Amino acid sequence: MIVFAAIAPHGGLVFDQPKAPTRKAMEELGRRFAAAEPESAIVLTPHGVHVDGHFAVVRSGQLAGDASQWTDADSSYDGPGDADLADACVRGLQAEGLPAVGITFGATAAGASTMPLDWGASIPLWFMPAAAVVVSPCRELSNDEHVRAGAALARASGARRVALIASADHGHGHDPAGPYGFAAESKPYDEKMIELVRANRLGELAGIDASFALAAKADSFWQLLMLHGAIGDAFEAELLSYEAPTYFGMLCASFAPLD
Repeated sequence: MIVFAAIAPHGGLVFDQPKAPTRKAMEELGRRFAAAEPESAIVLTPHGVHVDGHFAVVRSGQLAGDASQWTDADSSYDGPGDADLADACVRGLQAEGLPAVGITFGATAAGASTMPLDWGASIPLWFMPAAAVVVSPCRELSNDEHVRAGAALARASGARRVALIASADHGHGHDPAGPYGFAAESKPYDEKMIELVRANRLGELAGIDASFALAAKADSFWQLLMLHGAIGDAFEAELLSYEAPTYFGMLCASFAPLD
């Protein structure tokens, strides 16, 4: 049972700019997350372990990482995984006919494994801590397969109270001096994401060619497809913030179940 969902950015600026709209929106997401009282969280990250042709589901019993690559602030996160939910997610994806594998680090047994977290997972969890399952999308797979994957993850939650967090930064080509250079598609891509979130029309993502996201140098499209698959039209959306203070766009949004 998905009791709360969010789109959360993962740039180190959330620590470096404590008074900025994104930081304030992340704190608000944290409050709404806590109010929903989830038992566990599923975090969709574009920066985790990538397995060719497969969705990757972290089965580790402990998760630890930080964003020290991007900020000097203390961004350390150390928290539990949810191995039972992870196993249910793998089974659910495979039952849907989707290629999926469970992964651990250092030890085969989930209870003895601590997975090193990427910043795409650790930053959202810093604001919304919970026993978590980290899932990586797969850009080799189709829009439809990502939507079906999101639905499978929602079903896998069963009777658990689960929050679904789509960790996502958007176009990475806003600034010609940025590490990826200028991409003319970044601004219109971000504007489209704002439009769809604000109007609660994530379903339209399925009809957008992934080449648009690739040209915009975005790392959000695939997680948002999975988010749509998980919540469908049964949630109310609220756009909390958007800004592009550097070379990439950051958007915060919350999704609450409709009565």
